Amino acid sequence: MTDRSTLLLASDHAAVDLKNIVAAHLRGRGISVEDMGAHGRESVDYPDYAMRVARPISEGRAERGILLCGTGLGMSMVANRFPHVRAALCNDLFSAGMSRRHNNANVLVLGGRVLGDVLACAIVDAWLDTPFEGGRHQTRLDHFNGGV
Repeated sequence: MTDRSTLLLASDHAAVDLKNIVAAHLRGRGISVEDMGAHGRESVDYPDYAMRVARPISEGRAERGILLCGTGLGMSMVANRFPHVRAALCNDLFSAGMSRRHNNANVLVLGGRVLGDVLACAIVDAWLDTPFEGGRHQTRLDHFNGGV
């Protein structure tokens, strides 16, 4: 069973190289990472890997995760189908910070064919280092659990 403080990380084949760079960056920051795959460039189905990260977060067995695919779109669509998962596709620093500040995003999604490694790692840092503001933003998030 995954330690709740361990960050879950997964990608499809299109973003496996960037996933490995992000994993090394996270470990360099002293963050415990569980690499949920993929581990090679052979074609895989991205939903399988999105679910490996989203399900434990949805069930409260993990707190945060990072998903990567070619554009990030597919991974974010799959992850956001899970209750209590707030996956944010971020391609810039402002969105990464705001996804935490206002939305308390617990999954960061990155596009491996969209981002370079330096920007991707900076986005990861912005996402990790930005706290949730709570207050009126929590009130809005409470709508997620009660339905619209």
